[in-house]
Amino acid sequence: MKNVELQEFRKALLGWFQEFQRDLPWRKHHDPYRIWISEIMLQQTRVAAVIPYYEKFLARFPDVQSLASAPQEEVLRLWSGLGYYSRARNLQKAAQQMAAKHAGQFPRQREELLALEGIGEYTASAILSIAFDDKHAALDGNVARVVARLEAIRGDLRESKRWRDLQCKADQLLERDSAGDWNQAMMELGATICLPRSPQCLLCPVANFCQARKLGIAENIPEKRKKRATVSIQLVSVVLLDAKNRSLLLPAPTTSSKNNADDHIPSLVAKLWHFPTVSALANCEDALERLLHHELRIKSAKSIRPELLDKIRHAVTYRTISIAAYLIGVKQLPKISGAQYLSLEKIQFLPISNLTRKIAKAALKRLSATKNTH
Repeated sequence: MKNVELQEFRKALLGWFQEFQRDLPWRKHHDPYRIWISEIMLQQTRVAAVIPYYEKFLARFPDVQSLASAPQEEVLRLWSGLGYYSRARNLQKAAQQMAAKHAGQFPRQREELLALEGIGEYTASAILSIAFDDKHAALDGNVARVVARLEAIRGDLRESKRWRDLQCKADQLLERDSAGDWNQAMMELGATICLPRSPQCLLCPVANFCQARKLGIAENIPEKRKKRATVSIQLVSVVLLDAKNRSLLLPAPTTSSKNNADDHIPSLVAKLWHFPTVSALANCEDALERLLHHELRIKSAKSIRPELLDKIRHAVTYRTISIAAYLIGVKQLPKISGAQYLSLEKIQFLPISNLTRKIAKAALKRLSATKNTH
């Protein structure tokens, strides 16, 4: 764009943002800590899903020091259900780095910010511009799509050279006198108007500046990425209940050394508390027997009567998971080092994955139905 056109473009976008921006809790301040929390939570997660987690998380961890000094299990519990749990672990590691090296203060230098766990180029630019109005153009997926359509850039936007080119274009477009508002305006445009499919060009405040629209190729940008082939996984889980109505949850697993087929289970349960679970290599009955006899070493396993719960489906990235979950009454829960023994109703107070939550919900539903029939 020529200089005059660029000024008109910036004025149009910032004017639209000031009038139509969404009322989001992280936009009410310029605290770098709160902006950081929001940016990490928003990675691969919808805004509507993030808001309640953001508010609860900040109520418990209002600053760097409180997050750095908290038990990791409590951090994970407040993150439970949001997914991608490495984000929460990295958040706390970064808070501990700030507490140790920066007296609990957010570093102002970009290099120091990039040295923190879980903070990359985009996150550093977003924090520094929004909190301090530093002159950095933040490039995420939404902004990249906006820039690609404005400049009619074809191809895979995530290809390394093309991404660098998009960053250069974003740097050129940046309104340096209002970097924080500018980055948020570009993100907002991509999130609400310049959508991945069916862009709302008639509502776009800068449609007149868009080369892709002029060429009639807006819907063809960005180029669709090849999806990884879906992998189907069958798991068997058991919900054991003793005479006191307590169940057994196992601690965060490590890679299995007993059975290589179970090596993917830690990622599926997000390395959190979980019901005893194995892969079903041949059929669910054989896997159940292996789980009860060899993994849990329940001596009276032959005499118990497993009750298959309703079908449970789950998805993690490219994997679709079917879980055959069994409710089993036992006289005594097996003694396992580090395990938790508690009622199903109290499981929600532990950091658990959505997969584990679905199993608990199915077990509670069955128990409730059984109780109502008696």
